[in-house]
Amino acid sequence: MYVVPDARDRGLGGELIEAVVAWACELGLERVTVHSSDRAVGAYSRHGFEASPRLLQWEASRAWQETP
Repeated sequence: MYVVPDARDRGLGGELIEAVVAWACELGLERVTVHSSDRAVGAYSRHGFEASPRLLQWEASRAWQETP
């Protein structure tokens, strides 16, 4: 999800996060993960999201740039 710049700082992002979390609960999901911009990390943190040391990622774009 994304809030366009003109609509930011009005609580819309928080409302979207709350709606997604409520929907996830209704569906009985085990977890919700996000790939956040630096600007949005605080908003997710305020709604209970935490960093996880077990979530790992591999970036294909970097792999192809590296030489073996």
